Amino acid sequence: ADTPGQSHLNPSPAEVAQPVNANKTPLQAAAEGLPKVTAAQVLDLAAKQVGISENSQGGGTKFQSWYVASPRAKETVARDGGSPRAYANAPWCAMFVSWVGEQAGIRPTMGWDAYTVAHAQWFKDNKHWGTTAKPGAVVYFDWNGGKRISGIDHVGFVKKDNGDGTISTIEGNTGNGKVEHRVRPKSQVVGYGYPVYAG
Repeated sequence: ADTPGQSHLNPSPAEVAQPVNANKTPLQAAAEGLPKVTAAQVLDLAAKQVGISENSQGGGTKFQSWYVASPRAKETVARDGGSPRAYANAPWCAMFVSWVGEQAGIRPTMGWDAYTVAHAQWFKDNKHWGTTAKPGAVVYFDWNGGKRISGIDHVGFVKKDNGDGTISTIEGNTGNGKVEHRVRPKSQVVGYGYPVYAG
């Protein structure tokens, strides 16, 4: 028999059955089997894409080509209609973010989608959504200044909060049809998705 104060040496079946990840979000649990990637590494990878431009049809990027060939294209077509090939010339800001997550090896905590609203909702559903600009966060914009996920128009990565009401970002499919560094007013931000980063 256990003596008082030593019950921890022989845990009860209920204690043994407790999952190790009991206090972790699904994304934190998913990150356990992934490479340890920092926000700085993701931002560096995103920055290396700066200058990549779409063609005159709004397509032709490696981000769109990757998405068309991915199993996620079939899943999102089943949800949204259309055909996987249609993504080849579709707006690609969310495909850019998804591609970066895939290349970094952390897609299960970055998510992947071509539709900004669905991608943002995925972060919210997984309890990785908030209103604080952090380096490496996925930032969602509504050009009309709305704060509802359903109004999201665009997505990118936060480089830094500039402390003056603006954030510095790296975005794909900017108004110039390129991957670019931008400075955006926080008044246009709906919210932020937080991938799981190391360190």
